[in-house]
Amino acid sequence: MPSKTKSNVFFWVYVLESLKDGNHYIGYTENLKRRLEEHKQGYNFSTKFRMPFKTIYIEGCLNQEDAKQRERYLKTTAGRRFLAQRLKKYKSSYSI
Repeated sequence: MPSKTKSNVFFWVYVLESLKDGNHYIGYTENLKRRLEEHKQGYNFSTKFRMPFKTIYIEGCLNQEDAKQRERYLKTTAGRRFLAQRLKKYKSSYSI
């Protein structure tokens, strides 16, 4: 019998693109709606001066450690290459 865990709990890995400078911010959270609102309102020191943002990529994980690991990977050179390949159509149809 499976062990009891919180149902419907996801940990979200997300990528924001600054509409000001085109740079990306990669993060993870358990509450995606709240976290994106915090970025929008300028509550995050890391993104405050690069507002506004557009959400360009989201992944859901069932485990917090998996989400943290995925966030760390996406911040590496290989992870940034993965995102560039994954978002190739987006980049070709949208330019800052």
